[in-house]
Amino acid sequence: MSRTATSSSKPRYEILDGLRGVAAIMVVIFHLFETYSKGPCHQIVNHGYLAVDFFFILSGFVIGYAYDDRWGRDMSQWDFYKRRLIRLEPMVIMGLAIGGFLFYFGDAPWLEPVMQTPWWKLLLLMILGCFMFPTPPSLDIRGWGEINAINGPIWSLMFEYVANILYATVVRHFSKVVLTAFVTASALMTVDICLNIDVFGILAPRSSAAYTVIGGFGMSWEQLYIGVGRLLYPFFGGLLLYRLGWRLNIGRQGFLWLSVALMAIMAMPHLGGDTPNIANGLFCAVAILLLFPAIVAAGAGSPLAGRRMLPFCKWLGAISYPLYITHYPLIYMQMSWASRHPDAPLSTHIWVAVSILIVAIAIAYACLKVYDEPVRQWLTDRFLRRNKS
Repeated sequence: MSRTATSSSKPRYEILDGLRGVAAIMVVIFHLFETYSKGPCHQIVNHGYLAVDFFFILSGFVIGYAYDDRWGRDMSQWDFYKRRLIRLEPMVIMGLAIGGFLFYFGDAPWLEPVMQTPWWKLLLLMILGCFMFPTPPSLDIRGWGEINAINGPIWSLMFEYVANILYATVVRHFSKVVLTAFVTASALMTVDICLNIDVFGILAPRSSAAYTVIGGFGMSWEQLYIGVGRLLYPFFGGLLLYRLGWRLNIGRQGFLWLSVALMAIMAMPHLGGDTPNIANGLFCAVAILLLFPAIVAAGAGSPLAGRRMLPFCKWLGAISYPLYITHYPLIYMQMSWASRHPDAPLSTHIWVAVSILIVAIAIAYACLKVYDEPVRQWLTDRFLRRNKS
């Protein structure tokens, strides 16, 4: 760990920062391949969607580390909300702005609602998205039933906000015993979804995605249940991991080995052939319940090898959130292009995909430096700095 510029700040877990960036890049690659996928069983980089569950575990761990010891000392509940809004909301707005600007470039023959959408409806949904209001069915301008029809990945930010509110109002008061019981109960939801047990009889509509945790991005009961299930165990499991103090030291090459492990989990082919299979559900459950917490514990407990790795991990961590929240409008455009050029040479499709990945990273870095960091600094100075007499 290293200490940031201000003496009052806590040391950062640079390996965890780096792993967050690795996961964000894997999400982009997953979505690039998804354009050509025939379904969850055929997807290349098949388990890239698990990056969201990994993000939630990281978030819970970092929230506990950053804020658990500040309650009643130098931070009120309102202060916590302001800090989280300053951290998350600027890029939510930027993601929506980019999505709105590129919306009409994402039309396709099989996406008729896009070109039929008037500008005022697009603007209305952008405003609603800024306040984390889900897209009502009557305003679904893409026809996919997404929580946010302008920038799909915002669904996970909505659940991140919910987790922060739950933490600030209720869960922060839990003892380790109570938190352990809560996390254990939440794990049962994860198992129910992964193994398609369907205790409540609401998972049938996702037959093609059975034995996965794909979902959470819509407003049906099935999608909301999956979203809550994907949130509770990972986020509060990460918080419990921090509070229990579990750390693993796997040596100075920890970042390298953990990055390889993370990429291997997300690139794992679908298990069980071309149809939904319980073997794949078991893999998802093991990854979420055991492997990801172990990776976070090892990332928090291992030293970073060499000074040259430090700026690289910091850079990966810095672009991870901007990359995640701004890349998907480019994926909409890729889908549109691919649908209009099905006979283009494979080399052309590869070139387009690689170009989108590079452009997505460049946009994320530009947003970070030109917009996100200056805006967060201004908001921090305006709303969090205490006047010194």
